Amino acid sequence: MQESGSGNNTKKLILKASMELFSELGYKAASVRKIASKVGIRESALYNHFTNKEEIFTAVAATLFATPTSAKQSELSIAERAKGGKKFLFSFIVGYKLMTFDAKNERLFRILMIELLQNKTIRDSFKSEFHNNNIKMLSEAFFVMMQEDLIRSGDPKLMAMEFLSPLFYLRLQVTLMKVDGEPTTALSTQFEKHLEFFWESVAI
Repeated sequence: MQESGSGNNTKKLILKASMELFSELGYKAASVRKIASKVGIRESALYNHFTNKEEIFTAVAATLFATPTSAKQSELSIAERAKGGKKFLFSFIVGYKLMTFDAKNERLFRILMIELLQNKTIRDSFKSEFHNNNIKMLSEAFFVMMQEDLIRSGDPKLMAMEFLSPLFYLRLQVTLMKVDGEPTTALSTQFEKHLEFFWESVAI
């Protein structure tokens, strides 16, 4: 059954409040009671939208690994956008980089890395939202690029993994350096450098 407009709005408010509390307090300290209080609703009302805190966190975590695309691009299919070749990959890189250096996203990413080792539900969500969805999208994009003779023929799934893996490593490296209070400025250009290196290796 589809939620009413009011229900959708409340759900968005819950996710917004949860993101702030998870970021400020961490997963364990951000209780359902605190989330409901921040939204301004009763705890029982929150359960009309989410089964438990775990489900709320997985919904918040999903936003950390959503395919980074602009609103304008999302109006077009992956197949149409992929015809842009390097331009399409550049937009992906820019979105990923913005998420990596965004302070709130980085704090949530840090919490997520901790919870991945302790919570199977969150691990399953991570594999689905980050790995499966992004690999599937990129695989489709690389397949289209091959059909358009923009890149050499090969295994599109392997190509997607080769493209995405260094980005995830850079994201993790930024977080580790911030934990240790080290400057991350030098890493800011590595995303674009990765794109140049990757594109040179696959372009026709």
